Amino acid sequence: DQINAVLNSYGISSIEEAEKITKDAGLNVYDQVKKIQPICFENACWAYTVGAAIAIKKGCKRAADAAAAIGEGLQAFCIPGSVADHRKVGLGHGNLGKMLLEEET
Repeated sequence: DQINAVLNSYGISSIEEAEKITKDAGLNVYDQVKKIQPICFENACWAYTVGAAIAIKKGCKRAADAAAAIGEGLQAFCIPGSVADHRKVGLGHGNLGKMLLEEET
């Protein structure tokens, strides 16, 4: 399963551990996503949670770097073989966020 493969590549054993990592950092990503977009799919909440945990594990200190890491979490939730997967939509969203947050932009 690609979600677990991404998690494991950062030493995270499960989505639940990703949630714990974010909560230990003072973030409740799942609830934040639900508050911003109440009609979102549940997987969106978990994708952002995974992305935030990746950012924390990578030691991201700048918002731009965290945005790119969050994109990795989003990409992990793209359905294998889908257009979103082939076009790397999750990574693209993260990289767009990174571009917009860079000082040069």
